[in-house]
Amino acid sequence: ALSDTGWAEAFGRASMLLIPIGLAGVVLFSSAATRPPRASPKCAAEAMPTVEIYAPGTRASYAGNLAGFLVDLHEAKATFNFCGGMMFQLALSDKLHSHLSAVSSRGASDAQQPVLHDAGKRRMQQLAGYDKTGAADNARVFHGREVRQVHSAAGGMGMVLQLSLAGEEEDAEGWTKKELSGYDGWGHDSSRKWNLAREADAFRAKWGAQAVTLQHRFYLHVDAQDNLWLSAEDGCEGYLAAAPPARPKVFGLF
Repeated sequence: ALSDTGWAEAFGRASMLLIPIGLAGVVLFSSAATRPPRASPKCAAEAMPTVEIYAPGTRASYAGNLAGFLVDLHEAKATFNFCGGMMFQLALSDKLHSHLSAVSSRGASDAQQPVLHDAGKRRMQQLAGYDKTGAADNARVFHGREVRQVHSAAGGMGMVLQLSLAGEEEDAEGWTKKELSGYDGWGHDSSRKWNLAREADAFRAKWGAQAVTLQHRFYLHVDAQDNLWLSAEDGCEGYLAAAPPARPKVFGLF
């Protein structure tokens, strides 16, 4: 079995290497995702695609307007560190982007603001009212996908975590009927059906027909140091973190 470091090196050196065991499968090789160091809080009056957007102090400056913060993370192509070094870019579907932008414009007190769960909610199963369904409300729980082999993904590993709009309003980039009807994201990825989203024109248009994907439900929580975590229903999770610097090429070979 590979260590967390081994996985990070494997994906860093060969982002095109496909090992379709998913988020949950990878985390089996690690007892827990590596905890990030405490970041130095920095005040940020506006979103910025710099290292400052990763500091807990930056999120605090949004004064509870988490919808606005998520929109700005999307705009900045911010990354989350999963399983000790696997960098996934956060991406919102156009519909969810519009929804969260509207919520943000109404302020932090809006009833549709995303919920940031406390540090005691390390697993989705700990959320009040949890049930094994595919339901999401765009606030407590989100529909999402891991998407791999995306050449343009921030983080340098070709991986994206896409969140989409759930509910009655149709999202062309959202879960397909097969993804909804066959959802079993509480189980191990090795037993699940991959690549159902490839049937959707909007998915192929955005990520390419080569993309490898699996749908998950996600929620947001903090840890004891107030770092932001995005967690999948199967227990794999990642914290908001800047991608490590790319390794310099040697004679253009590596």
